[in-house]
Amino acid sequence: MTTAPSEAVGDFEGRPGQFPRVFGLDTFGDVTHDDDDRPLSHAQTIRNLVEQGVLADQVGVDFFGIGEHHTDDFPLSAADVVLAAIAARTTSIHVGSAVTVLSSDDPVRVFQRYSTLDAISGGRAEVILGRGSSIESFPLFGYDLADYEELFEEKTNLFAELLKGGPVTWQGKTRPSLDNQDVVPHTESGPFPVWIGVGGSPQSVMRAARYGFSLMLAIIGGPPARFAPFSQLFRQALESVGREPLPVGVHSPGHVAATDEKAREEFWPRYLEVIRHVSKTRGFAIPTKESFRSEIGPQGALYVGSPETVAQKIAHNLTALGANRFDLKYGMGGLSHQALMTNIELYGTQVIPRVRELLA
Repeated sequence: MTTAPSEAVGDFEGRPGQFPRVFGLDTFGDVTHDDDDRPLSHAQTIRNLVEQGVLADQVGVDFFGIGEHHTDDFPLSAADVVLAAIAARTTSIHVGSAVTVLSSDDPVRVFQRYSTLDAISGGRAEVILGRGSSIESFPLFGYDLADYEELFEEKTNLFAELLKGGPVTWQGKTRPSLDNQDVVPHTESGPFPVWIGVGGSPQSVMRAARYGFSLMLAIIGGPPARFAPFSQLFRQALESVGREPLPVGVHSPGHVAATDEKAREEFWPRYLEVIRHVSKTRGFAIPTKESFRSEIGPQGALYVGSPETVAQKIAHNLTALGANRFDLKYGMGGLSHQALMTNIELYGTQVIPRVRELLA
């Protein structure tokens, strides 16, 4: 893939040049396999994940995020605990959720967990909030999917109040009211960054603007360019409610290896198996080799290839989408820990510097 980035960086209507470029890694904690292709235990997968976060810090990645899941394939039900372990062993990298399913959680506890993480990390915590495309947490915690939208709206409203600091008074239908309640621990340097993850809903874009949260575009399939109107809508919505511009980020899956061929060979069979498995509950179309080639090509949503291939595609799409941040969702169930460590090292040492060079 050799598509060159547009030279109009910073001229996009959303003015991405006013925010620093940020490059992160996200993971769902997919169960990794050993050298004999046998699944590792959940415990070993989690220990390996801590090592991956530490390496990400060492090679200059800006952010490391863990998405909340509650299944045998993705055993990351307590992402904040793992992030705290990473924070204690790192010095620079920001750590956060990618995403926290706020609809089935309690906003007070989410705030407390991530303000605690903010303390441990010395002010490096972030939260990406989502309604949850994976729905396993709803029956697990006793929530009704029929209340999907109301749950997220009310809980986001409360979370925004908690971020303001000081005693909170709040009323709603989805949890007990708060009356001048002090919620601890207090953050040292004001509220930590909060993002709303958006997978295709204009209403979610408007919600992010209304609450003053940054926008994270979760682009997992199809042409990324179709999300450009969301960046524009976000900018316009912020203006309409009298808020200053806020960052826009992109979250997309991918895999980096030494060559395009090696990256595809490692990723394709794992990707096929994972999508085939989740299609039973999520309704995803099972990919073919042809559709896979399309997704890893210039107009697709997967960032799979050599450092140069991946860097070119990131630079192009950040420009096209008016975004200042890119988070690579690395890993796929069945890949080895070593393949993931190589991915992280190449992303930090080669992909990120090359994207910065292309966008300079």
